[in-house]
Amino acid sequence: MQIRSLAVFCGSKSGNDPLFEEQARELGHLLAAKHIRLIYGGGNKGIMGAVANAVLEKKGIVTGIIPKALTEWEHHHEGVTELIIVDTMHARKLLLYEKCDAAIILPGGFGTLDELFEMLTWNQLSIHDKKIFILNTAGFYDHLIAHAKRMQAENFLYDRIEDKIVILSAVAQMAAYL
Repeated sequence: MQIRSLAVFCGSKSGNDPLFEEQARELGHLLAAKHIRLIYGGGNKGIMGAVANAVLEKKGIVTGIIPKALTEWEHHHEGVTELIIVDTMHARKLLLYEKCDAAIILPGGFGTLDELFEMLTWNQLSIHDKKIFILNTAGFYDHLIAHAKRMQAENFLYDRIEDKIVILSAVAQMAAYL
């Protein structure tokens, strides 16, 4: 399936390693260059803001989806191509999934993990079959990947991890899928 829109799930904070934002900007530039619409959480702070700003600076298309309650917390981005303000987090996640052809996970916190696991669960239950990527910047997700492999080894998963998630260590690897 051709990817025309990519959901990016990531932190509304920047984290401690400058590489997190650097790779987010690199991803944003790649999306714009490949004419892929960014679908994301609608904020203008942290890694979330970095990826959106990078797409916009290269004249790409950005759709942000944010719950009304988070417009102050995550400081909604007023410069995006399209900003959709929804009532709840559930509505946000549903729209993010509906509007994307695939998703990539960058470093982030609990919300990022929530989005990853909901997508994986929906994928496992055949609610969708969208490709899921993890950008494992500086080994950020090493422990999570190891735990997922343990769940597989202990026979708690229905599919092999490799069949559900593509692990990337650099943004350049994503180009092969776009």
